[in-house]
Amino acid sequence: MDEIDPGEENVNFVLAQESSELFHVLSSQSPAVIMDLCQMMPSGVGWNVDYLALSSSSAELTELIKAMLEYLRVANPAECRSFLQSMCMLCENIPMRLEARLMSVAGYANHVCDSSRPSAANEELLSPPSEQQLIKRPRIDHWEQYIAAVKSLLLKRWERLSDGLVKEVQLENVWVGLRMASRVRDRPDQTPGPADRGSRTPEPDGDFGSLESKVTLETFLQGCTGKVTVVIGQAGSGKTLLMSCLGQQWARGLGPIPSSYLFILLEFRQLNLLSGPLSLSELLFRHYLPPNGGDDQKRAIVDYLLSNPEQSCWVLDGYDEFYSKLTKQEVKQEPLDPENPLPVADLISGLLNRQLLPGCTVLITCRVRDVLDLEGMSDKVGQLLGWDYHEIKEYVDNFFGVKGDSANRALGVQAVDLLLSSRHLLAMSYLPALCDICCVCLKHLLLEDKKGGPKEQSREEDRGSETRPKATEKELKGVQIAGGRAGGSEGIKTDGTNGRAHLPPTLIQIPSTLTQVYLTVLIAFLRRDHDRGKIDKTTKHPKRLIALSQYRSELCKLSQLAWRGLEESKILFLKEDIPQDVLEFSVRTGLFSQVEVRLEDGMLVNAYCFTHLTIQEFLAAIRIMTSSDVSDMQLKKRFSLKTRWTTKSDQRTVFTDSLHLYVCGLASQHCTPALVQLAGASGGARVQSWVQKRQGLVLKLLNNLCHSNTLTGPKILELCHCVQESQDRQLAREVVALRPILELRNIRLLPNDIDALAFVVNSVGDNGRTGLDIGACTMELECLDVLPRCQYINYLSFRSRKYGDKFAERLSSILPEFTTLRKLEFCGATLTATGAASLASALEKCPDITEINLSDNNLKDEGIKHVADIFTKLPSLVSVMVSRNSSSLEAVDYLIGKMSSCSNIQHIHADAMKEVTVSFSQTSDVKSRSEPTISLLNQKWNKPEMQKVANSLACCPALSVLDLSGGQWDVEILKTLTQFLPKFNVTNKIVLNDSCSSVEGLVVLTALLSDCPAAVELNIRLQSSPDPVQVSIMFSGEREKSADEASKTLCLSCCGLLHTDLVRVWKSLGTSCDLTVLDLSRNCLGNKGLRKLLDVLPQLRNIQEINASNNGFSMEGVVMLAGALCSCNSLREIDISDGGREKVILKFCSDKSDDKQQLKMFRINNSSLLPSDITLLCRRLAQCHSHLELDLSHSSMKDEAIENLLKVIPKMVSLQRLNFSNSTFSTAGALILVSCLTVSQRARSVELRPQSECFIHFDRVKAEEASCRLTHFSLDSDNMERLIQTLLQGPQFSNLDLSSNQLKDEGVKRLMDSLPRLKITSFVNLSNNSLTQQGLLDVASALCTCDDVSGVEVSLGAEKRCLIWFRQYGGCEKTLSVRESSLEREHLVRIAEIVFNCPSLTKLEFKNNSLQSEWIEDFVKALHIGQRGCSVSIEESWIRAEKAISLVRCCLELSSNIQTIRVHRSTLHLSLMKSTGLTSDSNFADPAPSVATEKIGLLNCELQGNHLSLMRSIIQRCPLLTELDFSHNTLGVEGAECLCSLLPSLPKLTSLSIVSKEMCETVVETLSEALLQSLTVQSLNLSGHMISDTAAENMTRMFPCLQSLNLSHCVWSVAGGLQLVKALGQCVHLEVLCLDGVDLGESSRVSLAEALRNIHSIRSLKLNNIVTEASSVLDLLAAMEGLTRMEEIELECWQMADSGVEELTRLLPIWTELRKISLSKNVISDTSGDKLLAALISCSHLEELYLCGNRLGDLTAARMALVLPAMTHITVLDISENTVGYEGSVSLSKAIMCMKNLTRIQLTSVGTSELCAVAASLAHCPLIQDVGLGWNNCGDEVALELARVLPLCPQLTRIDLECNSVSVLGVEALVRALQSCPALQLIRLWRNKVSSSEAQRLSLRDSRLNFSST
Repeated sequence: MDEIDPGEENVNFVLAQESSELFHVLSSQSPAVIMDLCQMMPSGVGWNVDYLALSSSSAELTELIKAMLEYLRVANPAECRSFLQSMCMLCENIPMRLEARLMSVAGYANHVCDSSRPSAANEELLSPPSEQQLIKRPRIDHWEQYIAAVKSLLLKRWERLSDGLVKEVQLENVWVGLRMASRVRDRPDQTPGPADRGSRTPEPDGDFGSLESKVTLETFLQGCTGKVTVVIGQAGSGKTLLMSCLGQQWARGLGPIPSSYLFILLEFRQLNLLSGPLSLSELLFRHYLPPNGGDDQKRAIVDYLLSNPEQSCWVLDGYDEFYSKLTKQEVKQEPLDPENPLPVADLISGLLNRQLLPGCTVLITCRVRDVLDLEGMSDKVGQLLGWDYHEIKEYVDNFFGVKGDSANRALGVQAVDLLLSSRHLLAMSYLPALCDICCVCLKHLLLEDKKGGPKEQSREEDRGSETRPKATEKELKGVQIAGGRAGGSEGIKTDGTNGRAHLPPTLIQIPSTLTQVYLTVLIAFLRRDHDRGKIDKTTKHPKRLIALSQYRSELCKLSQLAWRGLEESKILFLKEDIPQDVLEFSVRTGLFSQVEVRLEDGMLVNAYCFTHLTIQEFLAAIRIMTSSDVSDMQLKKRFSLKTRWTTKSDQRTVFTDSLHLYVCGLASQHCTPALVQLAGASGGARVQSWVQKRQGLVLKLLNNLCHSNTLTGPKILELCHCVQESQDRQLAREVVALRPILELRNIRLLPNDIDALAFVVNSVGDNGRTGLDIGACTMELECLDVLPRCQYINYLSFRSRKYGDKFAERLSSILPEFTTLRKLEFCGATLTATGAASLASALEKCPDITEINLSDNNLKDEGIKHVADIFTKLPSLVSVMVSRNSSSLEAVDYLIGKMSSCSNIQHIHADAMKEVTVSFSQTSDVKSRSEPTISLLNQKWNKPEMQKVANSLACCPALSVLDLSGGQWDVEILKTLTQFLPKFNVTNKIVLNDSCSSVEGLVVLTALLSDCPAAVELNIRLQSSPDPVQVSIMFSGEREKSADEASKTLCLSCCGLLHTDLVRVWKSLGTSCDLTVLDLSRNCLGNKGLRKLLDVLPQLRNIQEINASNNGFSMEGVVMLAGALCSCNSLREIDISDGGREKVILKFCSDKSDDKQQLKMFRINNSSLLPSDITLLCRRLAQCHSHLELDLSHSSMKDEAIENLLKVIPKMVSLQRLNFSNSTFSTAGALILVSCLTVSQRARSVELRPQSECFIHFDRVKAEEASCRLTHFSLDSDNMERLIQTLLQGPQFSNLDLSSNQLKDEGVKRLMDSLPRLKITSFVNLSNNSLTQQGLLDVASALCTCDDVSGVEVSLGAEKRCLIWFRQYGGCEKTLSVRESSLEREHLVRIAEIVFNCPSLTKLEFKNNSLQSEWIEDFVKALHIGQRGCSVSIEESWIRAEKAISLVRCCLELSSNIQTIRVHRSTLHLSLMKSTGLTSDSNFADPAPSVATEKIGLLNCELQGNHLSLMRSIIQRCPLLTELDFSHNTLGVEGAECLCSLLPSLPKLTSLSIVSKEMCETVVETLSEALLQSLTVQSLNLSGHMISDTAAENMTRMFPCLQSLNLSHCVWSVAGGLQLVKALGQCVHLEVLCLDGVDLGESSRVSLAEALRNIHSIRSLKLNNIVTEASSVLDLLAAMEGLTRMEEIELECWQMADSGVEELTRLLPIWTELRKISLSKNVISDTSGDKLLAALISCSHLEELYLCGNRLGDLTAARMALVLPAMTHITVLDISENTVGYEGSVSLSKAIMCMKNLTRIQLTSVGTSELCAVAASLAHCPLIQDVGLGWNNCGDEVALELARVLPLCPQLTRIDLECNSVSVLGVEALVRALQSCPALQLIRLWRNKVSSSEAQRLSLRDSRLNFSST
């Protein structure tokens, strides 16, 4: 390579130009380098090198450097070049740009002019090392050669790209919006909720900052060298074209990138093709530009690049198209090895993270959403702004060739008009790429119109398109799209000016949706293809469909390619990816663009992509809607709303996320014809049906989204776009139906967004109202011009600091257009008084506005006045908020003054001039309008300001509340206020919280009670930290009311008052002694203050309550209070806690008379009472002559204190009750308290339980009977003797409860020994006392030793129950119940002895005692029965099947006294009676003794047919057997045959019962044949069997002998049933007939009626659920007229209604012996029920009445109150599931009170929850056992009433309260009552208001509470 002479003048010029930078570089070098450079300088110029070596001060070095550079300015060029070469070799940290320029100008050392060669002496010094020259110079040459090649490459690239451009690209005309510094956080996609509305508007952070300002792209890129710069923009904004333009400018030495830099332009779409790892050099040379030279050149270029990284500029275009994701290195990593092969993503990340080529310039482009990946890596971010309408117009003019011929110019004018009149075309055109597509569309529309004219437009074209007039001025301004450039505010003239010819208005059809725009664009591209023949004019399809039909095949393949690309995230297609015909067609029509790409091997090939990404997405949407290859599931997967909030977790995609919009648009019915053409060749009905089905699926998906309540604001907006595309107004209505307020936050709003909102909002019409809440959304003023399209907005809110006076001014111009607007919010903005004036002026024209919120602005006083001036002009106003507006007292005073002129102001609220709100009343009637209120909080006024405000307040109309809290005023300001206060017209109260801080101020305010007659209450609380000081003054509301008639309250709590301060308070009150309530709590009065208080009591003649709590009183003060209670007649209650140190409350009554019958209460709780305290207190209380209750609960007392109490009790003759609840005392102390029963004859009951309720009740005179409950103490056998002695000295006891102690067997034995001497009438409870089986036997022995004991119940299991029951008179029958006690043989033997020794013990019950069969047999054998006999029941789980039979057989063989033996399920029942003896039959050779048993039963015990053979021998030995029952087993044929074989051996058998569990015809047939031979059977029960016709015939022959027949639930044929029913007429002796649930046909029912007429002996008739026809009901009832002996009748589910009841009431007087009647579920009305009850009066023996499931109400209940008291035998009453109301429940309670024999009442779901009266009436039912009150929604009041009556119902065993509203309060009361009800076994409480944890806790307290469903 020939060397180039750099030129002598050139080197001096460069030195002069770069001198300042050279000085900076040399100044940073070491002194040694400077010395070397000085030595190279020519001699004779005065360089003192030696001196320099000795002195190295910075000042001297600086001077030397300046001198060298000054010399070189005029030095010989050869010397200059030599110096520069040496400098480059020796100096460090020379900027690469400077070094390259210096080396270039210096040249080689040997290239010097002869004339300027230096002397030989200096030549050696001036020549730098030749080895460094040979390395550095060629490297720079290769670098420069490569840069030149790159420039050539970029120029060619630009030449190719710029070919065909409509508009010249100039960087200085491209605008960029600067973005804020990256501060995006990975935030969830959520819209702020309603709770955020009142707060300050948050700054946007959802779309990567906000636009701060805008500059040109050229300016933006200035200073980008050495940095990472990001340019973002939407798809189609021109990023790729601009980067190529930037490269072209660099190649020409222009632009912001220095030409000396290496410009590397890489496209991510091409990088996607690189799959393998590669090094930096491979990326550069193989895939960017291979150098012309060999490896040496490559090495030199790479070495230079690595040595000088800052001299390279890497432009990385289209990161949004990159398949991989770039990641930021959070921790600083080591540099990467550039020679090490890495994946492409790692190489790019290395560049961005400065791990590769640190200091290089990086410029990367992407879309907005992808910028998050670059967070923290970029130094600068700018967003390409869209075109404004001037640029759009310019482009359209250029496209149509405005400067060309007149025809094109006319088209251009029309095109501009059309574009500006179409919202969708306009919205698309602000992106350059889409603007070009719009021009193609416009050209197509105009040419079509020019060819055919409007008359050729088909009806199909009219659908989905709109004929547009030209745009108005305001709409033209709307072209300034958010994101576009501001400044073009003047509109384009629409009258043909600006060089355009006047044209007649066009009627061209403009597509009305984005989808239809793209459909038109597609047709326009198809029209470009001129290779096809002429269109067939005979086709019936419209023009727009002809092209689609003509190119159906190509479009099908092209849409398939687009869909595949969408699925694979692929936008670049190689030639082999595309069918050849499709490729040619797509390029020909312009649907494809061609690009050059390098493959993996570096080869350049052609690739193709769609003209724009949206075109690909639209074609993919067509594929979805026309091809069955795309399944419904794939569609659903692709169909989702996109949010504009971007987060790092978002899935990256190369596409624009418009697919769902196009799919929704294609789902419109307007697109159906086009889809049908594209979907099938024929377009027949089948294809159309498929297309419509696919459209329906899309609409269904949209509908589901409309009903979703989880969509965020951006997604709601996207949903609006989708619905608008679908053009489905019903879907639009669904959107707003679920969302009355549409909330939009932190997004950029465009005019087309507003248009989409308008489509949705307007769908509701006049019938609905919608709100729009816009917060922190970026939107230009032009968006407001479009906003009035939302016609039915009633709520409009704007929140952002971006919105100021200009925004408000523009908003004001459109506000009157919102005729439905009711609420306006303009908060958190930058509004001033100017903007407020604009808004106020506009709001005057909105008379229906109700709410205005202008908070958090900068209105100041002037702005608030503007708003206040329109109050009177807005009659519908409800509230105005102007908070946080930098206002002062002047604004508040102005608002107060407005109250006089604006009478509907209801409330003014001002908090420290920050929170300012005005509320208004909407009541037109002034009289009914409530009085207004004013709140002026935290106002730090001085005296003049107080006077000013007070004067204003005095002029106000009547106020309800005046709140002046937070003032913190001194005494003088308070006095000023009190002077004005009587002038205030306040009717309710004045609040002065935190406005008075001293006792002096307190005294000033206290005088108001006497100075201001209307003041009735004063509350002051000075010490309430951390809460503010509380002061309030209440008023009577009647200012004319005299002072002595008003009751007044004075509360001076927490004020630090001393006893000396009381004098000042009394003095301030003056003569006002009419206080009713005085609160002096939480002060420092002490005993002295208490004395002063008690001294003033006589003067407080109207006092009702005094609170003196927390005043440091001692026990001395307590005794003083006790004396006051005795001496002061009006003092009725004193409540003290903690010995007087805590609570002290005195309550008075209005009656001043000395009424001794009135109860007084002295309560001292939570105190530790010493013996001396008790003595003093009780002696003082003994002086009380009124009835007295002494409450010592929650206190602690030692035994000595209790003894002192007992000593004084006899003297306390007025004492009625002692309360020790939850007090602490020992077991010995409890025994001392029990002795109260002997100390005082008035003691009626003692109830003691540690840490629970403890009472001693006294009668007024001597108690006749007492009760004692001493539970949960540590009472053991040692204490027992003392207790017994006390009890023996006491009166007669009704009950003794010693449960839950530690008596054990020994203690119980002692009690049992003394039991005969104790006088007890009801029960003794010894449960939970750790008894063993020995203790059980001792308790059971009481049945022998004590005649009054009537029963013993013992359970040693989990229940731990032990009860002894008494009767007042001896000789009664006795019972013994033993459960879960693990008895053994010897225990049973001992019980048998007890039975022998106690002839009265007639009932034994054993349940789950783990008894073995042998033990039971021994027990039966050992039993000796007296004359009374005995019944025994033994339940064990093993008593079933064969074991049950074996046990029965053994019992019968062992005991001859068994009269009845029966096994029911797993329980053996024995009835024993002393046998008179039987003799054996002498006819048998081996006679066996006969058994006297009369009844044998084996019921539901898993008996099988083969088991009966085991009973054969024993049954045959029962000649007296009269009853045999094998019901509810599985006998089968074998069992039936066995039974038949036994019947002949039972000569006295009269009753046979075999209720079936199976359906077998043979069983009844076999039995019927055998029964024909048995003439003794009179009672037959075959319920549930299947009866064949043969069996029916056999049975009818035995009917005449029967007295009882039960065929309920039997199954038979029609003929068989008719035969049986007819035969009933022969049963002239029949007394019992049961046919429940049988199927009777019409003939059978007629026969039954005839049979009933023939049978007059019937006593029991059960015909439940056999008839529903009205005629049959009446016939059957009429047939019963002759049944005069009726005792029991059941007619459930007859549906007899009123007519049937009427017939029945005619019969009731005949049935005088009736005992039971059941008429449930008979649709009996309330009126008929009344008549029925009236007829029942004649049934005086009635015992059971069932009327559930009818329609009875209050009328029937009222009749019950009259009838039931006369029916004294009633034991069961069931009226569940009726509709009784409150009045009916009261009537029912009156009836219950008279039913003394009632044992069971069922009131489940009776229709009312008010059953307190019913619960109370149960106290009058001593025999009640079962009460059902479930499913009535009863509350605690019913439970509390039940708890009260429970002790009065000693036989109550079960209460049903399930499904009510009983809370823990009610259940707690029931638990307490259960302590007195040992007989109660269960309370059902399922489904009440008790949590599961509380239910578990309460169940542990008493296991009889059942909260489960079973």
